[in-house]
Amino acid sequence: MKTIIYYFTGTGNSLAGAKKVAETLGDTELVPIAAFRNTAGAITPDAERIGIVCPVYFSGLPAMVAAFAERLDPAPAGYVFSIVTHGGGGGSAALRQLDGILGKRAGRGLDAGFAVSMPGNYILMYGSPAGEKRDRLLAAADADLERIAGRIQQGERLKLPYAPLTRLIKAVMYPRFRSRVHGDDRRFTVTEKCTSCGICAAVCPAENIDMVDGRPVWNHRCELCCGCIHLCPVEAIQAGKATEGRQRYRHPSVGIAELERRP
Repeated sequence: MKTIIYYFTGTGNSLAGAKKVAETLGDTELVPIAAFRNTAGAITPDAERIGIVCPVYFSGLPAMVAAFAERLDPAPAGYVFSIVTHGGGGGSAALRQLDGILGKRAGRGLDAGFAVSMPGNYILMYGSPAGEKRDRLLAAADADLERIAGRIQQGERLKLPYAPLTRLIKAVMYPRFRSRVHGDDRRFTVTEKCTSCGICAAVCPAENIDMVDGRPVWNHRCELCCGCIHLCPVEAIQAGKATEGRQRYRHPSVGIAELERRP
């Protein structure tokens, strides 16, 4: 059975999850959701099984993922699933948001949805875990993903999880996130440590960064994935004083070159 997994990723967690599931399913194509950012019209996948893998932002979907879902027509597929990765909860609300968008768009939602805990990367609020703590989280995530892949392979249809507190948190925090997200890059600065390598521009899924005179300039299409901050090899990108000295993160199974891919 052919599967297409659409993914959105900033520092590699969701791409790593998509790759892990694809290993079990076989005959799977991984497609970055960013590939559709400059296109228009409905998206109708040619596959019997469709997956969407993305992180949770403020108990909801990344803006780009929500926009993608509004264009996706899953009706021809026999099975539609989603996996959301998170560093601090909110997965049930994000899955229900996606289910609602698909249901409104195509009259059918998710057949199954799963939330997987991974190392958090929202460096504007905290440093990512490192060392043994990070390794424990990654090992547990791999085990979860193996179980999830088996359930997807069997075509299990599952009721989506529901958490009233998470729903309340989303109702309070997510609208504010969506109203400000694209302009939040105004907080980003670059220090004299910048080597003009251009990695920040290359990995940005929103193509939000231009290199001007050898230094990054943000264009206010930010998705707040924080990839530019985490993946700078010399930690030259900051969001004010808050991010100075905080632990950076990239999923160890995902290389920079994979995050730089362009369709």
